[in-house]
Order: sequence, then structure tokens, then C-alpha cells
Amino acid sequence: MSVMRLLVLGAVRQRGRAHGYQVRADLELWGAHEWSTAKPGSIYHALKQLARQGLLLAHGTAPSTAGGPPRTEYELTEAGEQAYLSLLREALRAHDEKTDVLTAAVGLIVDLPRQEVITLLKERVAALDGWREEVERHWTPESGDLDEWGHIGEVMRLWTHTAESRAAWTRGLVERLERGAYVFAGEGERQLTLAPEPGDGGGA
Repeated sequence: MSVMRLLVLGAVRQRGRAHGYQVRADLELWGAHEWSTAKPGSIYHALKQLARQGLLLAHGTAPSTAGGPPRTEYELTEAGEQAYLSLLREALRAHDEKTDVLTAAVGLIVDLPRQEVITLLKERVAALDGWREEVERHWTPESGDLDEWGHIGEVMRLWTHTAESRAAWTRGLVERLERGAYVFAGEGERQLTLAPEPGDGGGA
């Protein structure tokens, strides 16, 4: 899965309509440039590519208030909305994606209804448990003693520990959501974390 597609579509969607600088600033505010491939060049490239693919609609605008040239603003098309929500659902459900994909999905998690998120996360737990059981069943010595394999046994310990820790975190998140944590789609107005415009000292 492309984490850039998920992040850029999600960032545009949060603003409703956004130009490249706003998308870049929001993603940097979220720290995405540290834990993903969301660098300035790739963000602008993704915006243009998504527009060519019909997932974003591009609008020409007046020159920026900061004195720069006219900017192009983007908003999600109906196809873009469907693609974004599909990516978000799959990122929450999948147990075998890279960490940056899950990180992006968690940052955008409230764009889905609460119960749907809980269901997707439970599917993730089941997949992690299944993967761990498969490793234990097929990739351990018959005796069950990983020390028989020497240092290679540590690979299996790493895999099972990773599955167990990810499942434990996911179960904890499910419990928090079932207790009512956060404001999800359809539950009312929620606060957005958006970067201020250049020269604007205020928040979002």
C-alpha cells in the first residue's frame, strides 16, 4: 500500500480544499516527514498524480496572501473519497503492512465510524494471532525448543514477539474505543490539527 496516497488524500480531506503548501505543512505538523516518505517533493508529485487519476479535483486560485504565485487547490472527488476510505480501512485491518502505513491510519482513524474501526481492528488482531500460530506451528523444531536452531531460533522469537506485541497494542486500542475514546465520524464536531498559514500565528 502507498502510504503517500493515504496521507495526501487524508490531509486534503481534512481541509476540504487545500493547496500543496497546506498539505505539506499539515503532514510535517503530524511528523509524517519523520516516519514516512512524505517529503516535500513527493507530496507535490502525489497531488498532481492523484489529480491525473481522477481522485483529486484541481482548482486554480488567486496569488497567495504571502505574495507568492497563484497556487493550485485540490479537493477529493467522489472516486477520491472512496479510494481514501478504502485505503484507510485496509491499513487498519492489515497485519502485514509497514509501520508507517499503520501510523498514518491511526492518525486518520476518526474519519471512519467508531464501530467500523473496532471491527477492522478486531480483524487485525485475528490476523496477527493467526500469523503467530502459523509461525509456531510450521517454523519451530518438533521439540518446541528454539535453542536447537541456535541463533536462527531468535528469528522465530522475533516474529512471535512482534505478533504478540502488535496484537496487545491493538486490543488495548479496541478497549479504549469501546469505552468511548475520541470523537469519530458521525459523533459530532471534532478538533482538527492543522498547520497555520504563513504569517498567521494562530492555530487551526
